[in-house]
Amino acid sequence: MIRFISKCEQDTIEFASKFASKLMKKDIVVLSGELGSGKTKFVQGVLRYFGLESEISSPTFTIVNEYNGKETNIYHFDVYRLEDVDEFYAMGGEEYFEQGICLIEWGEMIESILPTDYIKVTFQKNEENEEYRELQIEPFGEKYISLFK
Repeated sequence: MIRFISKCEQDTIEFASKFASKLMKKDIVVLSGELGSGKTKFVQGVLRYFGLESEISSPTFTIVNEYNGKETNIYHFDVYRLEDVDEFYAMGGEEYFEQGICLIEWGEMIESILPTDYIKVTFQKNEENEEYRELQIEPFGEKYISLFK
């Protein structure tokens, strides 16, 4: 597991941009943490790496935003409003896993249906400094173990 301390939103964006350099088509990243903890800023950093930063918007009501990049497509999910995993299946959510990079806010809600290999980024607010965040990056499955040694 990797830990990163972000002291401001820009730190989160820059860290995510560097993190994105390791991502490829079919990668799945679960973003977990309370409201306002930096998940969307992280997505902004990933999009920056792929030259798509100016297009970001939160998919809270649309469930998924699609970004067509030159190298790969990026799918930004916010599954907070889903009742259960059946709704994810009903919208064809799992079909996105093979089509590009999937960034899934509140992804812990659908972890039971994710492929074996994915990366989980957990965001925690700092009680002493409201700008600080701790990001914990944890690989699941064999595919990502070597990236995080």
